[in-house]
Order: sequence, then structure tokens, then C-alpha cells
Amino acid sequence: MRLSNKYPFLTNYFTQALTMQNRALPQSILFYGNDIQSQYILATEIARLLNCKEEKEDNCECINCRWINEGTHPAVLTISKFDNKPENDDSKTVISIKQSQMIKEMLVSSSEFHRVFIFCDRDETGNICGINSINFQAETANSLLKIIEEPQPGVTFIFLTRNIDDVLPTIISRSQCFFVPEIRVKENQYDYSLIDGIFTDYLDIDRKDLFELSNSLQNLTKENSIREVLNSIQNYMLALLKANPQKTELIKHIEYVEDAKRQAELGIKSTNIFDNLCLKIIN
Repeated sequence: MRLSNKYPFLTNYFTQALTMQNRALPQSILFYGNDIQSQYILATEIARLLNCKEEKEDNCECINCRWINEGTHPAVLTISKFDNKPENDDSKTVISIKQSQMIKEMLVSSSEFHRVFIFCDRDETGNICGINSINFQAETANSLLKIIEEPQPGVTFIFLTRNIDDVLPTIISRSQCFFVPEIRVKENQYDYSLIDGIFTDYLDIDRKDLFELSNSLQNLTKENSIREVLNSIQNYMLALLKANPQKTELIKHIEYVEDAKRQAELGIKSTNIFDNLCLKIIN
């Protein structure tokens, strides 16, 4: 699936920031949410658009786009506990101070490219994972603060994490943060049939009726898992956002559903989860 179909709001935002003179791309970006792989694809697409020498088309075959698609671009670096370690760095479980120093030394010299550093983690099989306080510790994060706070032109830092609270507050305060929802798609459509007729007019529901809506959603869990109900709610919000990308408040609503999923995993009662969700999304 094309990224623009999966994340229309985010791709539209970054495309405009990269192509319009009156918009500026933030030089430090933090993506958060459960879909780390999509975060990584978004990060590499931003790097591609920043370095493309042609018309920035999806199928561009310029040398920079080819390098980035192949993962071999000299100025677009994945920084993890396994990727881009200096020769004298024997750390195996963290993004290290030596990697931080390597980045600083790279930035001493100028470059013909736009340099992009993507901070993430990998599991033992090489899958992209998010940074947290264990693999990206305070000492290393703090050593980068000055170059993040006062970045050179032509340098962008991108941090990928599952939970925004897993990242040092000083990194968060210096970054523009974007929630990347986990999207489950059936046959290229957002399947929300489970909650159709119950939830699909939620933006127009009066606040006095929110607990009635919550009760209707709770009743669905008698024959379906709470995860299935929450996925259907999120899919509806995503379909609505795709059709109405100007409704940016939907991004926050999708994040609230993601929070509800985490609450369900912690064993919180479904009644409390739905009450809390409806209180947040109904004005």
C-alpha cells in the first residue's frame, strides 16, 4: 500500500513542508506509536524527498533516491545498537556515546547532501524497533542535545519510539512529535463494519449521550474482543481522516484509541476504557 494512502495527513504535511516556500520542515522529528515499521518508512521517505534532485515522484530513479531505497546513501544513516557503530565501539545493547561522537565529527565538515539520522532499535532478527530509556540512555541523549537544539542547515534528526514517555523529555522538547497510528486494512479498505450504525456519527453525538454510546460499545464486547471493537473504531477514524485530511483533531482521537488498546492490555475493565474514551472524543 502506498504511504500516502495509509497516512494521508502525515504525508500531506511533510510533502507541503518540503515543497512550499512558506513552510519549514522541523529539523528534529519524533514519531511514536505501535507501528514502528511504518515510522521507519516515513523517515526514509522524508530523507528521500530531502535529497531527491528531480521532481520528488514516488518512482524517481535519480541516484539519491536509488541509494536511499537501497539503504546505501552515505548521508542517510540509521543509528541503532547494531547500525553505524564506529570501529572502536564494542557496545552491543545501546546507542552509544561513541556513536554520538561520530555524528558530531561528521557534522564538522559540510556535505552536498541533506544529512538525515534515524534513531531506532533492532531486535535480534533485525526488525526495526523503537528507542527507549534502555537502548537510548540519558547520557547518550544528552550528548546530542546541542546539535539537536542548534542544528546545522541541511541536517535532520528523526527518532522512532513506541511510547513518547520512553524518550528523554529534553529530546521531546526539542522535537516536533507526530503520532503514527497502527493501521489494519482489509482489501485496501478500512473495515469498521463492527461499529457501523453505533459509532459512525460520533462527531455529532451530544455530550449528554456519551455514556449511552459507551454502553453500546461495551455491549459489542459480549461477542467480540475489546481489541476488535477498538480496531474498528480506529479504522473508522482513519477512513474519516482520509476523506477529510483537514480534520486534524482526528489524529488526536486516533491516539486516544491507541491509549485505550494499551489500557486493555493492562487488564483495565472495558466499561472504564469506553467511558474514558468517549469522554475524550465527544465535545
